[in-house]
Amino acid sequence: MYEKLTAPAKGSKITVAEGRLVVPDDPIIPFIEGDGTGPDIWRASQRVFDAAVAKAYSGKKRIEWFEVYAGEKSLKVYGENVWLPDDTIAAIKDYIVAIKGPLTTPVGGGIRSLNVALRQVLDLYACVRPVRWFEGVPAPVKEPGKLNVIIFRENTEDVYSGIEWKAGSVEAAKLIEFVKGLGKNIRHDSGVGIKPISKYGSERIVRKAIQYAIDRGLKMVTIVHKGNIMKFTEGAFREWGYELAAKEFADKIVTEKDLWDKFEGKLPAGKILLNDRIADAMFQQLLLRPDEYEVIVTPNLNGDYLSDACAAQVGGLGLAPGGNISDAYAVFEATHGTAPKYADKDVINPGSVILSGVMMFEYLGWNEVGKLIVKGLEGAIAKKRVTYDLERQMPGATKLKTSEFASEIIANM
Repeated sequence: MYEKLTAPAKGSKITVAEGRLVVPDDPIIPFIEGDGTGPDIWRASQRVFDAAVAKAYSGKKRIEWFEVYAGEKSLKVYGENVWLPDDTIAAIKDYIVAIKGPLTTPVGGGIRSLNVALRQVLDLYACVRPVRWFEGVPAPVKEPGKLNVIIFRENTEDVYSGIEWKAGSVEAAKLIEFVKGLGKNIRHDSGVGIKPISKYGSERIVRKAIQYAIDRGLKMVTIVHKGNIMKFTEGAFREWGYELAAKEFADKIVTEKDLWDKFEGKLPAGKILLNDRIADAMFQQLLLRPDEYEVIVTPNLNGDYLSDACAAQVGGLGLAPGGNISDAYAVFEATHGTAPKYADKDVINPGSVILSGVMMFEYLGWNEVGKLIVKGLEGAIAKKRVTYDLERQMPGATKLKTSEFASEIIANM
């Protein structure tokens, strides 16, 4: 089936029946090790995953790991300029669920973002980023425990869709001239891009966010947008979100207007409050009143900013997981970069990939595994036995290597 991949001899495929995953006791899971610090992080994370599965199910279940390639390692296997092989896309489609480390993306030129490419090729339209504080982790705010949100970031549209042209190019000049004919002026020396936000894309991300809240008994979904300025893109995102909720979730949703007009400010039992906030105001809200928010759904760029800003409030990207999910496939990933200067030094915090694994196991329905990993991580942090990024901010802490931190997590399960 593949040009240069060999699937594991053991293990079974995850399948989908009636819109739900069917997960065998020995699922084959493709993984991308990642660039820079990726190999160190992945080795540690895989040990944690395997230990948690073994402990949770006494050996009755296991993961069969299947390495696939993207980024710098792909160049070694497939040759020059093959950053994202067809093999890798085919394997993820075959096995449904995958996990990856950080991948290289040059700034200002060269290859397109591999992360964005994966999301668009597989239509992984929902970037899901849960952000919470782990007790004992140093944080810059006074009460980091008040922040516990799940951000649903639309993954395929907005400025991340890659529709742009370099200043001075023939294409940019043509577009500038075309826009001039529509009565709008752009300086001739501009780089230009197009920001598409569709009704289709807006509806499906809002649908997924609301369904997530329903499935987990949460009480609030907040649409975050800059619709006061970009009225026909982000403003439309807001309007389409409300329309979708009214059409498909009328028995579950109460809008903020109805909350006060009809219910005197008291949310009826079993209902979810759907409201919206302007993006810049939301940054302030998440600093001053973070405990008032639960599920956030937003266009692509806003979601990128908000998720990293929220992660900073609870200690940084070292413990920030993420998942990219469609109606067919899911790829869980580290949310930080490759940190190449630390490559092969066994020093980096593997927490982002490890917690992305927790998301993956929850997605598979193996909740016992996720709980054990979280317990192990909380235990390691409570004992102040952590990697350098946390140790340097925690008085009395013991600095561990990446591999040692994995061992500490396992010991605390």
